[in-house]
Amino acid sequence: MPSSPLTSVVIVTWQGRSRLTECLDAVADQDRPHNTVVVDNGSTDGTSAVLARHPSAPRVLRLRANTGYAGGLSAALRLVDTPLVAWLNDDARPHRRWLAELEDALLADPTAAAASACLRLEDGSVQSLGVRLTADGHGADIAADPAGRSGAEPFEVFAFCGGAALLRVAALRSAGGVPGEFFCYYEDTDTAWRLRLAGWRVLAVPAAGVRHLHAASTGLGSARFHLWNERNRLLTLVRCAPAPVAARQWWRFACLTLVLPLRKLRVPSPVPGTANFRVRLRSRALAGAVIRLPAAIRARIRAGDRPRRAALWARWAGR
Repeated sequence: MPSSPLTSVVIVTWQGRSRLTECLDAVADQDRPHNTVVVDNGSTDGTSAVLARHPSAPRVLRLRANTGYAGGLSAALRLVDTPLVAWLNDDARPHRRWLAELEDALLADPTAAAASACLRLEDGSVQSLGVRLTADGHGADIAADPAGRSGAEPFEVFAFCGGAALLRVAALRSAGGVPGEFFCYYEDTDTAWRLRLAGWRVLAVPAAGVRHLHAASTGLGSARFHLWNERNRLLTLVRCAPAPVAARQWWRFACLTLVLPLRKLRVPSPVPGTANFRVRLRSRALAGAVIRLPAAIRARIRAGDRPRRAALWARWAGR
């Protein structure tokens, strides 16, 4: 066991007074040395008092405004002075060996730049072991090893779930860091894309267990959830995917948005209200993506490696 920390655990919070204590308790109980950094996104609910009195005495970065999960991670990266960095939601409670399992997996595989934990919901069901790439470019949680293996050994996935993951700091910085402008959602899929474009692999680590209260801050199925999801998927495609794929998906998104009022489309969804099929929300998502399009194109140019984009898409899309 290393005597000095290899990892800085970064927790981003906003109005997290009711969630933070359990999260910090679980992080403090890890059986590997680590640094803890909490980014407080301008909370006004007494979060600062919770942080001040917690016995683990985490380093706190207080931001004046809410920059979202992605913005908080991006701000914290400047403070990290360890070779590894863990991303952790403030509504997550990692098991005692969570960090040890993730560190061991990365240290054992020099070709991997990121490792995804096993996130379980409060009922014990698996929420995510990592992220797969769908045929239309979505990043979707996977709840089981696609190869059907049921053991605890790490296996490769396309991307990690940003709610509880471990990354190599040098690789992350070299790939362009965290897309702070995303605010929330797809910062993990976009980051994994760019790490893979740089030649790195991503692992799922089933033994690294975490209990997770999903979307505690933004509300699963809420309008904000879908707005950021849809906008950031479009931006990720521009930044990372093969150009024909990105163009096709933007075109489809715009066309469906235009025809919805004409067809009075009713789309079944497991999420009440089907907010992502509301014309106004989709229009806002598309407008937000268009405004950010020049920056996304610049990020694409910096990432380079056109042949690797096509190869990654051919290997992973639709699996």
